Amino acid sequence: MDDLARTAFIRAAMKAPYLEREEELELARRWRQRRDQAALHRITVAHMRLVIAMAARFRGFGLPASDLVQEGHVGLLEAAARFEPEREVRFSTYATWWIRASMQDYILRNWSIVRGGTSSAQKALFFNLRRLRARLARGQPSDQPRIELYRRISGTLGVTEADVALMDSRLSGPDTSLNAPVGDAEDSANRMDFLVSEAPLPDEVAQEAIDAERRLEWLSDALDTLDERELSIIRARRLAEDGATLEALGSRLGISKERVRQIESRALDKLRAALAEAHPEAALEMEGA
Repeated sequence: MDDLARTAFIRAAMKAPYLEREEELELARRWRQRRDQAALHRITVAHMRLVIAMAARFRGFGLPASDLVQEGHVGLLEAAARFEPEREVRFSTYATWWIRASMQDYILRNWSIVRGGTSSAQKALFFNLRRLRARLARGQPSDQPRIELYRRISGTLGVTEADVALMDSRLSGPDTSLNAPVGDAEDSANRMDFLVSEAPLPDEVAQEAIDAERRLEWLSDALDTLDERELSIIRARRLAEDGATLEALGSRLGISKERVRQIESRALDKLRAALAEAHPEAALEMEGA
């Protein structure tokens, strides 16, 4: 929406006639009971000045006024959908909460790429920090410790001092792109160049995948040296995601759990011997198994 269109829209909204209490309730009943679109239109048009006034209160967050008005209109429609005329409350009183909530949600989603203000206390901190800081600092020495100011704000809003300090730092400056250059020269490095990655290097990932595939082949060859019962115990005890207990395997095979332990020990010895003969380095990895 350009400046001329915005100006025309605001003038039209401000010229819309106010609704008398009974007329407002009658329109609300028509919309709620019969989904009368004409009634909804008259209600929303008459209260768009409320949306515009609310948008002006949030202009300090640097977001387009037209977007704030649009989000406020969404809140106005939500209020119309939920309004209960039988409670005999003025629609403007009820709609104010929905308009403000819709705008605040939009601001929290778009003010920064870093998500913040997920709890009600955090939202209160986000929208009231500047005002509280100015009010609490009024009449206080200019060299008042910032930590003392944080303590008083945290007590007022019911959040931690760390949350106040973090929100204050976020509100003190805009987001900085990781692709932004560090210096003024054209060939300056980006901020991203200084981030340290904990992930392994590509060649390390490839080598690990190759080694894992090779070890699986060696183990598969070694397992061929076991008899059927030894193989079933090793698979159940060592190769399954949730290893079976000695007692459970004994019940399944009809032997004691001590006998299962003996068979398992013998099978492991056979595996080590087979791997040591074919691949000595793999046998070392099985030590302690």
